[in-house]
Formats: sequence, C-alpha cells, structure tokens
Amino acid sequence: MKNSITPSFLKKYHPALLGWYDENQRKLPWRETDDPYAIWISEVMLQQTQVRTVIPYYTRFMDRFPFVQKLARAPQQTVLKMWEGLGYYSRARNLHRAAQTIVHKYRGVIPQDWDQIRTLPGVGDYIGAAVLSIAFNLSYAVLDGNVKRVISRLFCLDAPINHSSAKKKFSLIADKLLYRPESGLYNQAMMELGALICAPNEPVCPGCPINFLCDAVQSARVTDYPKKIKPKSTPSHQMVAGVVVNANTILIVQRPENGLLGGLWEFPGGQVLEGEDTRNACIRCIKESTGLNIEIRDYVTSIKHAYTHFKIKLDVFMCHTNSQSIKLNGPIGYRWIGFDDIRKYPLHKAMHKFLPSVREAMEKSRSSFQV
Repeated sequence: MKNSITPSFLKKYHPALLGWYDENQRKLPWRETDDPYAIWISEVMLQQTQVRTVIPYYTRFMDRFPFVQKLARAPQQTVLKMWEGLGYYSRARNLHRAAQTIVHKYRGVIPQDWDQIRTLPGVGDYIGAAVLSIAFNLSYAVLDGNVKRVISRLFCLDAPINHSSAKKKFSLIADKLLYRPESGLYNQAMMELGALICAPNEPVCPGCPINFLCDAVQSARVTDYPKKIKPKSTPSHQMVAGVVVNANTILIVQRPENGLLGGLWEFPGGQVLEGEDTRNACIRCIKESTGLNIEIRDYVTSIKHAYTHFKIKLDVFMCHTNSQSIKLNGPIGYRWIGFDDIRKYPLHKAMHKFLPSVREAMEKSRSSFQV
C-alpha cells in the first residue's frame, strides 16, 4: 500500500471520483427518488443480483407495493410470486417481515438509527449503510464487491476480498475514504466505478477518473488485484421430481419457509442416493415426502441448474396415483391443481426450466389428463 489516505490524497480523490460520477452515472429508477422505502427495496434487490436483471423486478414490485404499509399487509405468497425468478428468496421473506416491523414498531417510517435499522430482518452492514447514506445522507461507508475491488487496486492490497478476515481492513479504509458532506452520492459513485470501470476481468483503466492515484495502475499490476482465495470445487447432486397426476389434477408441494427456496412450490421429489436408479429414486422420494404410492408413466426431461454452493441435475418423470390422501414429511403444504393454475403459485427457477416440457408431455397424454 504505497498510497496513504492523507488530506492531500483526498483533495485529489474526491473531486475526481464525484466529477466522473456526475457525468457518467447510469439513469436508474431508484436514483430518481429520495423515498427511503424505494431505496431500501432497490438495495435489497441489488444485493447479489445484476442491475439489468433488477430493473424490471423493481419496477413491477414498486407498482404492486408502492409504500411499506401495502407490502406489510400483503400475504407472503404474493410477495414471493412478485419475487419469482430473482433468486435468493430469503431476501423477499426478510423484506416482508421487515416491512411488518417498520409498520408495527416504527409507525411506517424506516429508522434512521444504525442500531435500529440493523435489527430489521435481512438488514446487514451493507444494506444498513446503503440506506442510511443514500436516503438520509448519514456518514456510513458502503462495502460491497465493487467497492472492495476498487480499494484493492487503489492500494494494492494483498488481503483477499472473498474472505471474512479481510472485512475489517477494507471497512477501515472505506470509512477513511468516505466523503462525509455527501455520503450517499459518494457511495453510489464508488459502486458505479466498480461496476462500469474497475470491472473484475477487464477494467477500463484509461477511462478511470482516479487512475493517477491507483497503485495498481502506476505499478502496472492491475491484473494482480484483487486477491482472492480459490473457492472449493462446487458439488453436484442428482435430483428427481415427479409430476403426479390424479383425476385431472397434478400435485405440488410447498417447501419449508426457512432454508433454501423457502415457501416456494414445486413438484415432489428429492435427492438420488448413491447407486440408485433415478426412476426408483423418484418413487421412493415421493412416497417418503407425501405418503403416495405412484407409478411412473414416462420420462419427461432432464435439466441442470446451479445454486450458490452446489449444482444439480434434475430428472423429471410423469407419474400416476390412485389416491389423493397425503401424509406430508418435509413439505409444509400441498395442492391438487389444474396444470394452468400452476402460474398462480411462486415457483423456483429450476421448475420454470422444465415446465414447457411438462406441458408438452401432458398434451401428448390428453386421454388421461386434459390440460
């Protein structure tokens, strides 16, 4: 770290960064408002999700829930349906619970106190700092992946950006760099610089407003930073799911509210055991989770899907049962529905990948099921 954060450094750094942001910032819907609620919604959505993906979700969400009271009153299933496809569904569940807390405990006003806002479900250091600085111009420095990357190159830091041991070091530097008269503007400028210029793989250093201050640029070591700890290999699991048909209806089950994809709906199934045939696994998993004895009629398709910490290969089968008597073991709810009614329920992305194949398979067997 050749640079040191002196008054002389900051006198050059702040005008260069803020001047660039003033001329180059993207026009984004959440930048057109000073409503703390709208800013909070956008920051939760932007956590772990790219801007271009978030924009249509944000617009639809704000149209449906324009103020915190309306979000608080909505059923959780409605909130999850609006979030469908955005991923990391714990964000939606926490957002819903936090809205209820804001209404009941804070009279519908997002708290401006650090300790209070941090008690809201889903509000960690990043969300807290982003909302308090952008909505209320309070002096809290945001620290996300973009900001860490800029800091890492600016000072040639050897601390790995993807390890918790380095968080304190990055936080201290971020706080020293903060432009306190306009904290929210500064935080947005830093994140924008990381997103548009100081990119992970192909940084646009000639267009960077602070390249004359950057240790990595001046030492021609930009590609050496940021430092990262090599992640462990991602495990892969073989899964199965069954489209269980009975009396012109299909069975869907609801996942437990806590945990992966909590509260969402899916076809029953589970994980294949080592050495187990996928057809036998489908029969076993459905029996264990619903109590149903099923007969597999046909293979539908196979899809691959990646989650944060693991990948799956999912085989899907058309199944039949003579019973609608369910004994749940794992799922917390079930419905026998018509196929077209499935769009009313919040489903995870893996389901959407194979639903067209399920529809096609069901259309081929109209004699036993009318779509």
